[in-house]
Amino acid sequence: MNTHLSRRTFLQHSLTATALALAAPRLSAAPKRNLKKGYKLGASLGKKQTVLEQFQWLKEAGFEGVEPMAGRDTTEILKARDATGLAIPSVCCSTHWVKPLSDPNPGTRAITVEALKSTLREAKLYGARSILLVPGIVNAQISYADAYARSQAAIREAVPLAEELGVKIAIENVWNGFHLSPLEAARYVDEFKSPAVAWHFDIGNVISIGWPEHWIRILGKRIATLHIKEYSRKQQSEQGPRKGFEVDYLEGDNNWPAVMKALDDIGYEGWGIAEPAYRPKDIDPLERLKEISRRMDKIFAS
Repeated sequence: MNTHLSRRTFLQHSLTATALALAAPRLSAAPKRNLKKGYKLGASLGKKQTVLEQFQWLKEAGFEGVEPMAGRDTTEILKARDATGLAIPSVCCSTHWVKPLSDPNPGTRAITVEALKSTLREAKLYGARSILLVPGIVNAQISYADAYARSQAAIREAVPLAEELGVKIAIENVWNGFHLSPLEAARYVDEFKSPAVAWHFDIGNVISIGWPEHWIRILGKRIATLHIKEYSRKQQSEQGPRKGFEVDYLEGDNNWPAVMKALDDIGYEGWGIAEPAYRPKDIDPLERLKEISRRMDKIFAS
């Protein structure tokens, strides 16, 4: 027997095995994204329920947080929060559509400025880090330039309170004829020169006009919160724009791996809040919530 050869072979095998053992954890352990799964409370849960029952269903379905509408019974919501352990990361302003901050009437704008301030206070009470605000609308009567100027002036009235409370005013991209480009959206936020103004990025809302991953990289650290929504360009083309939303998660045109990669690239860590626009018929509401939760897990892992 060649002892020298055996020892050399043994040492080579040992070194190879050690190298593989050290490398194995690095090869098998995929980076875990620090994304938390929330649900917008206004999205249908099915039958009429108490606030506590809604929170309990969401907890059972695997959600970690809830985004309520402002102006609800704060005592009820706090009790439900404390009973279930669900967080409240964001609160949605309730008047911004019916009384937009772009309205020509100063009195109308003043109502939503006060609602905005009230929403900030509610958010602080709940422990939320941001509020969702639709900044205005553009239509035949309200020009783009007027919407831009009026909404910024109105929001500036609430910025000192937001800074004092430590709650961000997060502007959402919606189908309001406004903020049609990520470059403009970034500029709009930057012009406030305040860390208290940010962006609430709705992923599904931009697919009809662009690509969410492009928006994410441009908005970058301005993004405070995410809305997770799906959209189908095929259904948009065949049935009309609104029909594009009537598709389940993972079955539309969102390139979720590209979206997640963009979020990784900007270092986003925070909440992804489900706002499902698709509601299949004849399905148990709790089972539907569980299915949404499972699909969101796949999205976050993509």
